[in-house]
Amino acid sequence: MRGGAILGTALGAILLAALPGGAAAAQAQTASSPPADEAAVAALFDRVVDRPARLRVFLQAMPKGGDLHNHLWGQPYAEQFMAWGAQAGLCASRRALAIAPPPCHAPDSEPLKDLGQRDEALWTAMIEALSTRGRAQGLGVNTVTGHDDFFGSFDRFGAVAMHEPGAMLASARASAAAGQVSYLELMQNPAAATRAARIADDTPWNPDDFAGALRALAPALPALVEQGVAETDAMERDAARRLGCRGDASAPGACAVTVRYQAFALRGLPPAQVFAQLAYAFALVERDPRYVGINFVAPEDGPVAIGDFDLHMCMFRFFAARHRQVKLSLHAGELDLGLVPPSDLAHHIRDSIEIAGARRIGHGVAIAYEADAPGLLARMARDRIAVEINLTSNDTILGVRGARHPLALYRAAGVPVVLSTDDEGVSRSDMTNEYLRAATEQGLRYADLKQIARASLEYAFLPGASLWRDGRIGERAAPCGDAPAPPACAALLAASDKARAQWRLEQELSRFEQSILTQRF
Repeated sequence: MRGGAILGTALGAILLAALPGGAAAAQAQTASSPPADEAAVAALFDRVVDRPARLRVFLQAMPKGGDLHNHLWGQPYAEQFMAWGAQAGLCASRRALAIAPPPCHAPDSEPLKDLGQRDEALWTAMIEALSTRGRAQGLGVNTVTGHDDFFGSFDRFGAVAMHEPGAMLASARASAAAGQVSYLELMQNPAAATRAARIADDTPWNPDDFAGALRALAPALPALVEQGVAETDAMERDAARRLGCRGDASAPGACAVTVRYQAFALRGLPPAQVFAQLAYAFALVERDPRYVGINFVAPEDGPVAIGDFDLHMCMFRFFAARHRQVKLSLHAGELDLGLVPPSDLAHHIRDSIEIAGARRIGHGVAIAYEADAPGLLARMARDRIAVEINLTSNDTILGVRGARHPLALYRAAGVPVVLSTDDEGVSRSDMTNEYLRAATEQGLRYADLKQIARASLEYAFLPGASLWRDGRIGERAAPCGDAPAPPACAALLAASDKARAQWRLEQELSRFEQSILTQRF
């Protein structure tokens, strides 16, 4: 590790040219902390781990790398949706407890503007309907499941979300910066993805002829992809405007958060529409480098999702064979005994890997119910198929928490794990809270959390070579290793988005470990 001090000093000037924000990079004296600092920080962590307020202060400041499982629609808090709806002249529906289009006719609905001042009871009911806040306070737990409370929120704020992608992106970047998250991989579709699904209504569908279905869709895809690129451009411009990103050192920290996207298909749609959305998603990822992967969203236990699961896996295999460079991170195993029959718990994770070709698994809660779970865990460890762990949403939706959660099982098997937020606004959580829960409920310590932060960038779908040798996190690749070759290391960082993000995290961890020891909390 001491080679990091040599490397940081020798590369300072070179990195000015090689890295965005190079002046800040050059100020760092090391790429990673000396072992003494890390040990002292770990000891400090052990002293505060049983004191939640102090632990929160510690973890709030800790650099966390990337959030790889984050739905853009689920990221903003209900209060933000209400504010955006008020600005747009939308209404609060008393009956549906949803944001609705105008006109606002009392007593059925009220304008969102100044609603809290006029009708605090309705304002409170809306906040709880647009999120799981009430559930956290024990409201409705005997009448509505956490599953339905969570997933039911999305339709209630959809009237705002569909028109505010830039505002949501700005919110996600600001939240990430506040939580010391430097990279976001957001599940987000342009509106053109919905139009792609609608094309399927006018094209022939034969589940035994994927090639023919794709030929029927192909003429419309290029124009829709270009529309998606333009929509993404507009979303990013709006977010940058809202954040005040000016491209200089005075810009807010949120402007430095790196963002990439996963396009997705909705697993609850009719088969022809799912196929069309996948065709669009694969084409978009190949066209626009900001889209780095593909996912599958909507409740995994829905009747269509369960009934068409095998067909969906075959669709992914069909497209993956034609787009071999496109990476998949699939929701799988977001299930528990009783939510679905045991037969539906026994194969979703395995099929997502072995048939669809997923390189990461979202949630993976049902791993213990998989047929030959030890063999599947061994394969995931061998092939480095990471699992995105979402402790808060797994608790809310499935009631799986503490010792029932399989996080410890994955780690014992050597499967890479990362922590993520899932839908932090709906869940009323943030990334720091996920790290806090990992410590207090799962028994993870500082070295474990530091490894998870590093893993979040190692298993991100960012392109380029890794900073770590052969995926061994903490062991730097030769150009940037203990016998550094400054020009070669600078060249690696300049050429690789992944290595550059990893280098940035190492600098941030080094600064954190040096500074946290001087704080009195």
